[in-house]
Amino acid sequence: MNLDELLSEYAELELKLADPTVHANQTQARTFGRRYAELTPIITTYRELEGVQDDLGTARELASEDQAFAEEAKELEARIPELEEKLRHLLIPRDPNDDKDIIMEIKAGEGGEESALFAGDLLRMYLRYAERIGWKTELIDATYSDLGGYKDVTVALKARGDEGVWSRLKFEGGVHRVQRVPVTESQGRIHTSAAGVLVYPEAEDVDVQIDPNDLRIDVYRSSGPGGQSVNTTDSAVRITHVPTGVVASCQNEKSQLQNKESAMRILRARLQAIAEEEANAAAMAERKSQIRTVDRSERIRTYNFPENRISDHRVGFKAYNLDQVLDGDLTAVIQSLLDAEMAEKLAAHS
Repeated sequence: MNLDELLSEYAELELKLADPTVHANQTQARTFGRRYAELTPIITTYRELEGVQDDLGTARELASEDQAFAEEAKELEARIPELEEKLRHLLIPRDPNDDKDIIMEIKAGEGGEESALFAGDLLRMYLRYAERIGWKTELIDATYSDLGGYKDVTVALKARGDEGVWSRLKFEGGVHRVQRVPVTESQGRIHTSAAGVLVYPEAEDVDVQIDPNDLRIDVYRSSGPGGQSVNTTDSAVRITHVPTGVVASCQNEKSQLQNKESAMRILRARLQAIAEEEANAAAMAERKSQIRTVDRSERIRTYNFPENRISDHRVGFKAYNLDQVLDGDLTAVIQSLLDAEMAEKLAAHS
């Protein structure tokens, strides 16, 4: 889409958002509002560039009469390449899911109890990062290990502003490897274990249509660490989408209805991810690094405790502030991935 088309679309959106009847349909109004917010920095930068170019023409005309205008012309000339480069960046096609919230699953892998404890460390890291950013978090489901870690935990992260959670955490999917002395190790030897992270854009009801007849719903009793029953009623829910075989379960809530609603959220997100991958694999290329198996050798990032080092193997990022990263200071790590994404997109559109 060229700039003229974007300008026309922006003008149409302004008219629609000013129409009270549009806001009677909140879903439609939200869609228009998101697109308007997405186009605003592009249009603002374009208009600023046009203004600078006009001012430059005027300053050049008057420079022969007044030296001050010659100096102003030099300043304006210097601003044009900056604005052109900014506009070029803004015109790079965005990931359509960037404004969405996410559902994240963290799964213990190889390494037994140590892996489950590391899964808990990763969960805390993301929750602390969300707290720093000002996002809302919600624990949807969890299966605990005997020592207090997580065999499997699912959490929802929701943004409060225009920038969606997916735009910043979409690259977290994959195998995360840890190197440290486990609490279960009596000889002080360093072990390597792994936990897997899966990230899905949270699907809205309008994104995924699910036929209730395609669902098989089973109920069972919730279990805690060691398999012990923590509920005397069948409140845990497992939902199977029969056509695809996708399964989502939840036992974290006390009521069967709440567990069913949470399981449906997970199911919608998984089915949305599958539908998008099938519809356009290229559009979901950033997900190709996400895990298929939680194997120590198949990793995107390593957390080395003895050296206080964190390494992201996809972009060559390395820093020696692991303690701060695990406390939620993920900004530099995530920015390195976003910079790599932008460089790749710029190269593809140059």
